[in-house]
Amino acid sequence: MTNAFIQDIDLFDPVMPFQTGWLEQQQHRIYFEQCGNADGIPVLFLHGGPGAGISPVHRRLFNPNKFRTILFDQRGSGRSTPLGETADNTTLHLIEDIETLRKQLGIDQFLLFGGSWGSTLALAYAIAYPEHVQGLILRGIFLGSDAEVDWFLYEMGRFFPEAHARFVNFLPLNERGNLLENYYHRLMSDDNMVHQPAANSWSSYETSCSTLRAEQRYVSGKSALTMARLEAYYFMNRCFMPDGHIMNHIKLVQHLPIDIIQGRHDVICPPMTAASLAHHWGKKAKLQLVDNAGHSTFESGIAQALLSALDAYI
Repeated sequence: MTNAFIQDIDLFDPVMPFQTGWLEQQQHRIYFEQCGNADGIPVLFLHGGPGAGISPVHRRLFNPNKFRTILFDQRGSGRSTPLGETADNTTLHLIEDIETLRKQLGIDQFLLFGGSWGSTLALAYAIAYPEHVQGLILRGIFLGSDAEVDWFLYEMGRFFPEAHARFVNFLPLNERGNLLENYYHRLMSDDNMVHQPAANSWSSYETSCSTLRAEQRYVSGKSALTMARLEAYYFMNRCFMPDGHIMNHIKLVQHLPIDIIQGRHDVICPPMTAASLAHHWGKKAKLQLVDNAGHSTFESGIAQALLSALDAYI
């Protein structure tokens, strides 16, 4: 997302962390930071992807006087090392990383805040540890289902045909019958001349479909590789959850308040999933469909709705 795009949104002023640190988990060294009010409401930011990592602009979503904001780079992402590593990297590992971080920071309960894959991880953690969750504020709901992965790979082209054509045509004709498997094999190659172009293609496809306004966005480099590699790895492994896991265990979390912010024109995570989640959650769920928005956190309608939900949180 360009700086000019973000400047159109009334975010909080930039803030520096009051603490940074590391979790040592198996072969992974996981970066985390805290910012805002050390005595404020603990809120855990969960980034998307998997593999997208955190950014300083994410801190600016949270009122520094009200919240004690904790952000971390999930395994293989951002400043965590080894970068792009898939060994010992599953949804269960990430859930346990959150629980380890909670204990290490002496927090009894979090408010969970995340979008896209971050919403998946927030819901999976809440199901595993509901007693340590105050509530959830989620955007762009993704439940990790087979149908959602198939949509991402094959059906987004109904709305972004140019981006999907570039994504498909990157592969040789004989590899286009199974996009996920053939992208995955390329992304996991040790050869930079193989994995990096595939990563650039995958990440550019996703980013080009992320906003209401269609625009070709080219992504490259390490950030493209970590996001593409980890997404393909998780998709190949069905997000390390049984299909329907979240919906099948929703009774464990229905007592928690949840704000769901969803772009009506979100093509990456279509709004029917958010609507279904809210319906099954019941009375504690608030669903807001933002008409003039797609998938991105930093489209103005989405960002303002998230800021309002945070402002209303007591």
